Amino acid sequence: MNMDEKIKRINELYHKSKNEGLTDAEKEEQQALRRDYINSVKANLGAQLENMTIERPDGTIEKVQKKKA
Repeated sequence: MNMDEKIKRINELYHKSKNEGLTDAEKEEQQALRRDYINSVKANLGAQLENMTIERPDGTIEKVQKKKA
């Protein structure tokens, strides 16, 4: 199932929950689909940040790095 199909199914389950309610199996499916979607968004954001660079006022360019704790 690709992401568009997952989003469509998430929306179907949401509308069904508002109209008639969900079975326990559908609730579990909804939670799993939502978790997959959230993980996908986080992975995409991480990939974008890894490819991002910053140009400093002195003209130097450096890659964005994770903040150290």
